[in-house]
Amino acid sequence: MKISKLGLIAIGSTFALSCQAEVVKFDIQERSIAFEGRVFPNVGTYTLIKAKAIVALDPNDKRNSVIADLSFAPKNGKGQVEAAADVVLLQPTNRQAGNQTLLVDVPNRGRKLAPQLFDDSPQPGANNVAKAQDAGIGYLHRQGYTMAWIGWQGDIPTQPQQLAMQAPSAIGLAGNARDEFQFDHLTNPINVRLSALIEDPSSVKATVRAQWMNQRVSPSDLTIKVTGPQSIEISRPQGFDAGALYEVTYKAKEPVLFGMGFAVTRDIASFLKSNGSSLNPLVQNGSSNIQRAIGFGVSQSGRFLRDFLWLGFNEDLNGKQVFEGLMPHVAGARRMATNYRFGQPSRNSRHPQDPAWQIDLFPFTYEVMTDPFTGQKDGLLAKCRQTQTCPKVMQTDSEHEWWGSRASLLVTDPSGNHIDLPANVRAYMIAGTPHFATPGAVMSQAETMSLPVNPLHAGQPMRALLSALNEWISVGTEPPASRVPMRAHGTLVPADLAVPKNIPTLPYQELYTSAYVSDQTQFPPKVLGRYEVLVPLADADGVALAGIRSLPSAVPKASYTAWNPRAVGYGPGNLFPLQGAMSPFAITKAERTSAQDPRLSLEERYANQEAYVEAVKAAAQRFVKERLLLPEDAERNIERAKADKLSQIK
Repeated sequence: MKISKLGLIAIGSTFALSCQAEVVKFDIQERSIAFEGRVFPNVGTYTLIKAKAIVALDPNDKRNSVIADLSFAPKNGKGQVEAAADVVLLQPTNRQAGNQTLLVDVPNRGRKLAPQLFDDSPQPGANNVAKAQDAGIGYLHRQGYTMAWIGWQGDIPTQPQQLAMQAPSAIGLAGNARDEFQFDHLTNPINVRLSALIEDPSSVKATVRAQWMNQRVSPSDLTIKVTGPQSIEISRPQGFDAGALYEVTYKAKEPVLFGMGFAVTRDIASFLKSNGSSLNPLVQNGSSNIQRAIGFGVSQSGRFLRDFLWLGFNEDLNGKQVFEGLMPHVAGARRMATNYRFGQPSRNSRHPQDPAWQIDLFPFTYEVMTDPFTGQKDGLLAKCRQTQTCPKVMQTDSEHEWWGSRASLLVTDPSGNHIDLPANVRAYMIAGTPHFATPGAVMSQAETMSLPVNPLHAGQPMRALLSALNEWISVGTEPPASRVPMRAHGTLVPADLAVPKNIPTLPYQELYTSAYVSDQTQFPPKVLGRYEVLVPLADADGVALAGIRSLPSAVPKASYTAWNPRAVGYGPGNLFPLQGAMSPFAITKAERTSAQDPRLSLEERYANQEAYVEAVKAAAQRFVKERLLLPEDAERNIERAKADKLSQIK
């Protein structure tokens, strides 16, 4: 399909807006038929639109003044601060065939991840629309979603398959900055890019430690050399393995206004959803069929949405709701280090890294809680309640977030006591899953991890949950009840009680990421105390009891965990980030008895392959009835079970 580059003069693709919306220009750079003209049942083809949007913010508007350092940024002739954002749209070519829902997939480090999760489209195809197979199974397209990707991240460049925001810097400002690196290799020396511009090269200092609770040290053979305005070379010392933590502190200057990414997302999403003029590319013949919007984000982008809500950005400039539904995925109880002077949008400290970063600050959950250390009262819904713009929230997490991202604090107070979620919030844990996985992956081994890598992909339950969220915001149908570990249910427990320790191939070390309160006025910040973090209770196979089980773990041929310790040479005794482990069951009772494996063998669980397939059918029917699995996914799973592919062992 030939792509047409739309000429600015010929068709007027650059639109200057004079209305109150802070999108002041929307420049359509490309329009084409996507996916080689692939036709999706009941919807037809999809049209791709690529654009650049200019957003101008009034620093005196209270809805913008929350942005860090906005008043220090350069301003246009109207006293506004401007930023530019890459925008990509996919809409049904026949707009009347759409489902009237705008799905805004907040880019993760500039990438589109919704296609990988919902459409089983592997990378790099998930970021493309050039080939028919780039749409994967085409779930989102067959449902008729209009999709939008809005660049919000100001510390990455615009480039092919990467959406970004260009934001100004606060000229004349300077202050302390720090970066932390964990390389997981032994390259020496190594060149790294810092998160901010260096003001004083003589201020750049480096320390190293095996893990964050150890004392920072500066051995004589640890040296650092400034190689550019924002880059250094580190010569690594003897005596530290590939998993050691390096901290670099320095005097920085001209902080970029990364917090503008929240306002850019707010204003462009609101413009696409609500602006009825011909300036909006989603409008045809004077009207748009978009009636509602869902904000969706994976990992970093899920944390973005939690901050978006907490900072009050779900209220647009007309006082209206931006997103009717919000779906932060694999965010745990974390937020972001974005809306701060010398912020770090890409920052996500992991076990065993320093927890004293802004991403791990109170509040953690949606209901208003009291911080027992500071007395602060806050919750993610506090601001939207004041403006009556709260969305319906469906937070979905892999089980890994309950080990690596303190997700228990979603359903407990900071002291570890049970709390109920608000009526407009649901939470779901996909049991036995890693943070994120590639569709179609199988069990593998990685040098950096001590156990085989868990390949489970969460796409199947996530498709069912997205359908439930869309029904919730469009026709009011209540979604399934929350499915997460809870103290009140006895499925959320201290780590020493969580997992059996008698499984030889799953040596449990009680490893999880803790949560701490820190004094951010000190540099580096100082840890002051520890919040109570709990983890999921597992069954005799080592798999979490609570949450949503996908069919591979509901009718198992292996144990699937959401934790995997680091291997020797890569920081042993700590969790490897984002991954889980997998351990197949013995085939016979004699084999597992010889191995002293307490888990039942395959022959003890299933009389034969036909019995296994029947068990999969029964579980699939139950999940479909509970609205946790779509009928089409039930059929796919049954066929995979017949081919002995469901377990993803090989």
